[in-house]
Amino acid sequence: MTKRILVFQHLRIEHPGIFREFFKEDGFDVSTVELDEGETIPDLNNFDALWVMGGPQDVWQEDRYPWLIDEKEVIRKAVNDLNMPFVGICLGHQLLADALGGDVGPGSETEVGIMQIHKTEAGKQNPFLNDMLDTMNCLQWHGAEVKTAPAGMDVLASSDVCGIQSLSSGSQVFTSQYHQEIIPSTVSDWSDIPAYKKALEKALGENAADKLEKEALEYMSDFNKTARQFYENWKNVVF
Repeated sequence: MTKRILVFQHLRIEHPGIFREFFKEDGFDVSTVELDEGETIPDLNNFDALWVMGGPQDVWQEDRYPWLIDEKEVIRKAVNDLNMPFVGICLGHQLLADALGGDVGPGSETEVGIMQIHKTEAGKQNPFLNDMLDTMNCLQWHGAEVKTAPAGMDVLASSDVCGIQSLSSGSQVFTSQYHQEIIPSTVSDWSDIPAYKKALEKALGENAADKLEKEALEYMSDFNKTARQFYENWKNVVF
């Protein structure tokens, strides 16, 4: 039976990236809801998994983005009531933590650029991260962070300035603050977003977009191999 994946997006250009190719290869039926454009969330019972992507919003900006209230309630329902497989990336990672009782707030430092994450002891044993390096290069682009994990969740990875880079709950939930989904156009696309460009230039200085794009392209093959390994692990774990 064809697997049905529901994707929540908060910005049209911040999509599942290379994972879209993997979904297509497997014949998965993917439905995308563009929450920032007012699209309606469908019945969760019609889907086999929920992926929640990144975006320029912050989880506490419910007055500015009132749809965040409904989104977090839907995430709670998907995870707690329906036991749906869940993947959250960047904002999706933070929304999951906030929805389930964790604490999310501004980070002590902005993380933007190609940086390293390190598996925790729990991460070294977790099947979502099987056959992946204990220290990995990845793209970071965030100013907020999960400060306290929801009760019962494992922290799988950390960085030097952000202690909670990845969360999991059994074979159901996986989230990452870092980006695994990137493709060659990612840095260029995201640099056109004013909030992202500001954070980028603050962290890396003038001409930051060109410099980061060049660096990301140098690592792209490794990034895509890591994304493929995660995706295969995820399928083996949840399906």
